[in-house]
Amino acid sequence: MTTYQTAPPETAGAAPEGGTGGLVVSAHPVTLDAPGRGADLQVKVSAPATGRDLPVVVLSHGFGSSLHGYGPLADFWAAHGFVVVQPTHLDSRTLGLAPDDPRRPRFWRHRVEDVKHALDHLDVLVAAVPGLTGRIDRQRIAAAGHSFGGQTAGILLGLRVGDTEGEEAEDLSDPRIKAGVLFATAGRGGADLTPFAAENFPWLRNPSFADMTTPALVVAGDHDELPLSVRGPDWTTDPYFLSPGSKSLLTLFRAEHSLGGIGGYAISETTDEHPERVALVQRLSWAYLRDALDIESDSWTAARTALAQSASPLGRIESR
Repeated sequence: MTTYQTAPPETAGAAPEGGTGGLVVSAHPVTLDAPGRGADLQVKVSAPATGRDLPVVVLSHGFGSSLHGYGPLADFWAAHGFVVVQPTHLDSRTLGLAPDDPRRPRFWRHRVEDVKHALDHLDVLVAAVPGLTGRIDRQRIAAAGHSFGGQTAGILLGLRVGDTEGEEAEDLSDPRIKAGVLFATAGRGGADLTPFAAENFPWLRNPSFADMTTPALVVAGDHDELPLSVRGPDWTTDPYFLSPGSKSLLTLFRAEHSLGGIGGYAISETTDEHPERVALVQRLSWAYLRDALDIESDSWTAARTALAQSASPLGRIESR
C-alpha cells in the first residue's frame, strides 16, 4: 500500500485549477483468482483518503502497459474524488506471453472479462485499501481506456467486435457502467485498416459502433498518425461520429497518440510531451465524468467554456 499527499483538496464541485488534489491511498498489486485465464488478475486500486459515496472508474491500459501506467490520469482522478481500478491485461509486457500463446487472438475479449471480473470482485478490491470499505457508490461506475484500452472501454459501453470470419458480434456491454472516456482509440475496420493491422489485429477488422449507446467522451489527437489505419488522425474520432446517444468529442490540437503524455510521468513512448495538454485532459475528463455520472454539471460546463474562450486553445469540444 502507498499513501501520498498532493496539494490541498479542491472545493467540491469546482473544476480543479493548479493543485492536484488531496491525499491518495493506493494498494497494488491486489491479486484476484481468475480460473481459465492462465494467470491471476493483478489490479491497482487508488482512492481518496477521505470522502464518502465515491464514484468508481475502471482504467484499461494500452497494449503492453500495466497497472503501473497512466499515473497522470489515475493519480489525478483519485486525488479528486474517484476510486480508480487498474487491471493488468494479458497483453502487458510484464507478463511476457510468448508470440505463439493461444490467448493472443482473443486479447480483446480477455480484456473485457478482466474488467468484469474486477467489478464482480469490487468488495475484495475495496477491502485491500485501508479505510475504503463502505465509501464507494456502486451506482456510479465508469470505464476509461487509452488506445487498445479505449476499445476495451468501448465494448463495455456497447461497441461490438467480431474477430472471426462469419461470427456474429456479441453484446458484451455491462449495465453497471454508466459512462466512459475513450482516449485515442480505434475507428472503423475494413478498408480503413492497413494490411498490417488487418492481418495482426483481428479485433480491429469489423467493429460496430451502432449499439454503443452509453454516454462517452471521445478524446482524439489531430496529429495521431497510427500505423493501423490508412485514414490518418480522424480515424480515432469514429467512436464519436459512428455511435448513437449522448457523446462528446475532445479534439486536441497537435496531439499525437500519447496525447501529451497520459501514459506515464516518464515513458519513452511519449513522442509529444506537453504538460499543459495533459493537464487539460486531466481536468476535462474529470469534469466530464462528474457530469455523466450525475454528480454535478457545473465543472463540465465551466471547463468547456474556459476552453472555448481561451486565447490559445489546446483543443475544441463538440457534443450531441
